[in-house]
Amino acid sequence: MSRWDGKTKGSLTGYKIFLFFINTLGLGFAYGLLRVVTYYYYLFAAKPKKALLDFYQNTLHISGSDARKMARRNFYIFGQTLVDRAAFLLGKDRQFSHVFENEQYLIDIRDAGKGGILLSAHVGNWETAGNLLKGRITPTINIVMLDAEVENIKKYMDLSTGGSRFKVIAIKDDLSHIISIRNALVNNEFVAIHADRYLEGARYIEMDFLGRKARFPYGPFVIASKFNAPVTFVFAAKDGKYSYHLSCTKPIESKMKPEEIAQLYVEELERKVKAFPEQWFNYFNFFQP
Repeated sequence: MSRWDGKTKGSLTGYKIFLFFINTLGLGFAYGLLRVVTYYYYLFAAKPKKALLDFYQNTLHISGSDARKMARRNFYIFGQTLVDRAAFLLGKDRQFSHVFENEQYLIDIRDAGKGGILLSAHVGNWETAGNLLKGRITPTINIVMLDAEVENIKKYMDLSTGGSRFKVIAIKDDLSHIISIRNALVNNEFVAIHADRYLEGARYIEMDFLGRKARFPYGPFVIASKFNAPVTFVFAAKDGKYSYHLSCTKPIESKMKPEEIAQLYVEELERKVKAFPEQWFNYFNFFQP
């Protein structure tokens, strides 16, 4: 089974259809349409389904029938998070609510004046959290990501919705993104990085994760250890039809070694996966050697 290739899945036609329905018929109708679309994916997206079932049965030790039900729910909630993302960008976010566990930690990071590094994962949807937090705790949130989305989809989303409410720092081969991260921290901005996926050929660190060996990208933990900025682990999981549960951990010293930060990160990631197993959005063999 292939590993993650760094690209966001989805067709331009699909994005256009859902943007149209969100705009004209509302979120409730879009959610209803999702049940049909995601059931189709559950039936015919063999590789993602196989990866999910392996994760649920062989990692979380969920029985066969319950694992299949959770995989179906996983596809549906993932679709909801994409619809929610578009709704926020379209300015239709008034019906959403959220709670923020340990929000004071982010306020303390802001007040320290050194910026902050927020390590997250593909559990729930941190992009929606970034939209929720925009202008509330810090003026600017930067998200470090591979700039590998299909270009015509990105252009259509930007033209149709005005783009995301946060800044993107694209990972570049020339390492110019390191300078962008440094500049953001100097300006007392937050820098969010997903630390659970790596590409073939990239440096990785192997960790014990939920009782199995898994590889995590080394870069985010090196960045977290090298810059003189507080580091926290942040997550945003959907906990209701129109609500999210945001959380962050007590900031740690950035002078820790990358391996030490990775160990703490993995421990927190385990807790989140156990709390929100249906929101594990890694659709590949996470434990493939």
